[in-house]
Amino acid sequence: MCRTGRQPDPHEAGDEKAADAAFAALLEDSAEDLYESAPCGYLSTLMDGTIAKINTTLLNWLGLERQTVVGRMRFTDLLTVGGKLYHETHFAPLLRMQDEISGIALEIKQDGGGRIPVLVSSVIKYGSMGELLLIRTTIFDARDRRAYEEELLRGRKAAEEARKQAEADRARLQDALAVLQQSLLPDTLPQVPGVETSAYYHTASPDRLGGDFYDVFPVDGKRFAFFLGDVCGKGPEAAALTSLTRYTLRAAALHNPEPVSALTTLNKVLHERYSGSGDPRYCTAVFGTLEAGPATGQTTVRLASGGHPPALVLRADGTADYLPTPGGLLVGVLPEARFTTAATVLSPGDTLLLYTDGLTEARTGKDRTSLYGDDGLLAFATSHAGTPPHAVVQALTGLLDSFGDGLDDDTALLALGVPASHP
Repeated sequence: MCRTGRQPDPHEAGDEKAADAAFAALLEDSAEDLYESAPCGYLSTLMDGTIAKINTTLLNWLGLERQTVVGRMRFTDLLTVGGKLYHETHFAPLLRMQDEISGIALEIKQDGGGRIPVLVSSVIKYGSMGELLLIRTTIFDARDRRAYEEELLRGRKAAEEARKQAEADRARLQDALAVLQQSLLPDTLPQVPGVETSAYYHTASPDRLGGDFYDVFPVDGKRFAFFLGDVCGKGPEAAALTSLTRYTLRAAALHNPEPVSALTTLNKVLHERYSGSGDPRYCTAVFGTLEAGPATGQTTVRLASGGHPPALVLRADGTADYLPTPGGLLVGVLPEARFTTAATVLSPGDTLLLYTDGLTEARTGKDRTSLYGDDGLLAFATSHAGTPPHAVVQALTGLLDSFGDGLDDDTALLALGVPASHP
């Protein structure tokens, strides 16, 4: 009779025998061996804390011999001073109340004086009649965990110190920027005979320099000049352009206070300074003069605009409107720019309001996609017509605050008005 089928492979048979031997050795690994060589410490104590049994793993950690521990030491003898105190005040009472307690961080002492951070869990064993027999305790080595926690703590401390340093650096930067920003604005506005003045500067971000500017100053025995504007850009470059613009306008006004002449001089200076630099710079500006008429109680205003939003005139009768300033290119863009003078007369109770576009370009609405705009500003100004300059500026300050995060740009306000004849 012929037998068919694959013949057994001697190598496979050898592997099966090795596996069987390993399994048999595993079965022979007694519970006592598992207890003694466990990767954690085990001990059993009587109810008074006397150690009745302890495994080899824990003895190796402690560096002690079994005969010096079993029946001679208590569990608290293995703990540090702080651990003993915590055991008596918290650990033991909670164990008695709950019959078990787990994951308590303590430290055990080594024979050589070292310490090992451990996590301790204990459970009370009861007899068949409900009597207290002993306490079984498991101890896990927490040295790796402690090292990780200390490293994490050091990292957190370093991060906290870095954060505090960054906040301190930012505060110093903001203070420096505030001082520099203030140096680009007049400390106070001068007393103008027959005219009340009020100004306000809103900084959209304390972390950057703005480019808005304004000023009021005397030019001769009977006239005062004023200007307000906005340079392109932010930061140190904008600050340098603002400084150049302010001092150029003041110097030009002392030579010739006519608005068109002052803006023409500024346009020439900016174009010559920046046109060949590869970084063209320009600004918008309104420049004007005030001339009070003591006999009439009125003040004549002459102004010209270089690409700037139109001024608003708030009348004592409760009306308001924009003052047309035809023409007027951005200042500094072209070598030759044409500007045109506009004029108006302020009677008692009238106020002239100048502003930068941060006001009209503020984002409004729930989705912050709508601009406040010229119409919104005109309606707001009309509702405050007939009030003095400081009241107008105060109302606009509240308006700016109400925009919240919708106000992205700096805003400068300058109000010039003739006091009302009577309340």
